[in-house]
Amino acid sequence: MVVHWLVTNSFDRFDPRSTSLVLPFMKIEYRLKMEETDRLIIDRVTIVTAFLNDERGRDGTILSPAIDKQFLAAPIKRAVDKYQLLPEFLKVRGLVKQHLDSFNYFVNTEIKKIVRSNSRIVSSVDPSIYLRFTDVRIGEPSVTMDGVSEKLDPQTCRLSDLTYAAPIKADVEYIHGSHNQKIQSGKTDVVIGRMPIMLRSCCCVLYGKDEAELAKLGECPLDPGGYFIVKGTEKVLLIQEQLSKNRIIIDTDKKGNINASVTSSSEAIKSKTVIQMEKEKLYLMLNQFSTKKIPIMVVIKAMGMESDQEVVQMLGRDPRYSALLMPSLEECGKEGIYTQEQALGYLESKVKKPMFPSASSEKDDRVMAILKDVFLANVRVHGNNFRPKCIYVAVMIRRIMDAILNKDAMDDKDYVGNKRLELSGQLISLLFEDLFKSMITEVRRAVDNILSKPSRSSRFDFSQYIVTDKITVGLERSLSTGNWDVKRFKMNRKGMTQVLARLSFIGSLGHMTRILPQFEKSRKVSGPRALQPSQWGMLCPCDTPEGEACGLVKNLALMTHVTTDEEEGPLITLCYTLGVEDLAFLSGEELHAPNSFLVIFNGHILGKHRRPQAFSTAIRTLRRAGKVGEFVSVFVNEKQRCVYIASDGGRVCRPLVIVEKGMSKVKEHHMKELADGVRTFDDFLREGLIEYLDVNEENNALIALYEKDIKPETTHLEIEPFTILGVCAGLIPYPHHNQSPRNTYQCAMGKQAMGNIAYNQATVSDGYFTLPISLPSKTTIDDKNN
Repeated sequence: MVVHWLVTNSFDRFDPRSTSLVLPFMKIEYRLKMEETDRLIIDRVTIVTAFLNDERGRDGTILSPAIDKQFLAAPIKRAVDKYQLLPEFLKVRGLVKQHLDSFNYFVNTEIKKIVRSNSRIVSSVDPSIYLRFTDVRIGEPSVTMDGVSEKLDPQTCRLSDLTYAAPIKADVEYIHGSHNQKIQSGKTDVVIGRMPIMLRSCCCVLYGKDEAELAKLGECPLDPGGYFIVKGTEKVLLIQEQLSKNRIIIDTDKKGNINASVTSSSEAIKSKTVIQMEKEKLYLMLNQFSTKKIPIMVVIKAMGMESDQEVVQMLGRDPRYSALLMPSLEECGKEGIYTQEQALGYLESKVKKPMFPSASSEKDDRVMAILKDVFLANVRVHGNNFRPKCIYVAVMIRRIMDAILNKDAMDDKDYVGNKRLELSGQLISLLFEDLFKSMITEVRRAVDNILSKPSRSSRFDFSQYIVTDKITVGLERSLSTGNWDVKRFKMNRKGMTQVLARLSFIGSLGHMTRILPQFEKSRKVSGPRALQPSQWGMLCPCDTPEGEACGLVKNLALMTHVTTDEEEGPLITLCYTLGVEDLAFLSGEELHAPNSFLVIFNGHILGKHRRPQAFSTAIRTLRRAGKVGEFVSVFVNEKQRCVYIASDGGRVCRPLVIVEKGMSKVKEHHMKELADGVRTFDDFLREGLIEYLDVNEENNALIALYEKDIKPETTHLEIEPFTILGVCAGLIPYPHHNQSPRNTYQCAMGKQAMGNIAYNQATVSDGYFTLPISLPSKTTIDDKNN
């Protein structure tokens, strides 16, 4: 019998005497032997038909082997079927866990920090009269009607066009009384405003309820929450994409000059610092100076580092660095600036004049305040010790010089590791802080007006002047319109919130994982729209809109988690315990010693470590043992000779199976315990079988797709390769057989499919509700994701 082959137009040559063709669906190895010719032309072939009986040649060589049909139809055999981890992950984490975690962190921690840092309202007329906030918390969702407070649930808000909000209650301590008799007293549960509550968060009435209790409240058990109800309308506060704060980014401007920029963010101020190399000289660009460019050596001398030799030492021993710095040193000498006093005098002439000058402000004080609070605001200055800032500037200059000497040292702004995602908790925190400070200013002004009157009442009660409408109206208006106006930071963003899409259940889930870009969609640039390799497993490669927003509006992948902020103090202490040498005790020359790496924690330089690999391994071991937060990231950058440790919020990370000595740590018995309900996904994390990696730490890992790909140097294994897709793209059957744009079209159109949107759809009465399909049918093709 003859085996039929389909011949295509590209040919490969191989020697049949030394090559055997092994087909995976054959029961036996198919070894080619030819007697008459010594070379055989064979191309890439596809079997059309084959007979099941074996045909043998004269010498017994099998020409047409039998085909195992069962093997062809069987799924890929794996040592351990890890698929069950995916539903367990979604059961524990859910698709909107990042929204809930962010909002919970805000109401439990962040709001207390904001109130604590602005706790005192002191009268400028009589400084002995003050009010102090001692504590703050969020109450239960309620509404006051005819002077009576009633509990609220989300379904009532939807049907009655109410805002689902809870009172913000504070404990206050204040002085009241007449001129001569001043009494200190306190009050508890003073309402300072109302906070819109995210559904299913820790402040929501649905939190922790089972299916029966949710049904009594008129809620769908499958509804994930993560949105707000404002005036009866469901509003989603979309994830915002921003460049990473407090990180050095090296790039070029339009003229081709190399820049080192840092977008600093502290509790008090936000600023952008840029150091630029132009015509072989280094300049500082900062908004507070009238001259666009200030020689960087003048700034360093103004911070107290007068010795040129020490600056050269802080850059490193390589003579190329000192050669590149020489023109900047010469420029400083030409200006006649050698001391700190001369440098401060030079900068004073360049400072922008204040809009409302005060007689008390000294000229040197103004320059020092800019250098202390605005210039690199993320680097803290204690007293007048500017040495940490000088070292930070030296690291920025060194990075610029590395980029000049080697173009590979440039940073990519579109790299996911250089970005942060702002979630609802961070965005509401910004808005609340601005509104709270405005309220304090109004209260102080009202109290001063009363106290300045000579004929004021003898009974004066400070707590009566707290205005509740300022915070309530501000938060409600922003969530309703989507306009975020933060006056302190001159931030004015539009379109931050959208009405939750209720056309289909999948449409709602896809809406919750959508990411909005940082700049205008109308800009015709291809870079940010392109698919970045660093998006693998973090962002869905298919789910993006068509048209001008293509590639800019993105969606999270199925197992992506967005981190929230963690407490920094214990981690900094741990770093010093594990052998990090403190920056304060290092000389300029020791900074870049050949055998050591700088340790940078959340953008702050802690010091250096002589054994960076051992240090990073120690932190990873502690993380796997549960002694350090599961989302703490450690990244050893060999090119920059730095160890980056990150615990800040907004990083995207995903879970991966740990591989040790060429073996996956997740075994068959673990998966059996998971299937029996004995083990949960969190147990895998606690026992160090699975861990979260962010984009930067993935650079230190070698990740295998399947068990068969594991090598001795492999560090991690994918849980399931299809989790690189998002919620909508994951439902497409056989997406790898489609042309790429077809998957993108299906992501958009799949959200419009008519179907049942929720269990409580009969009682939902909003403009987006459509009649459900009356005769639902099962899909022709099904897959694991469905």
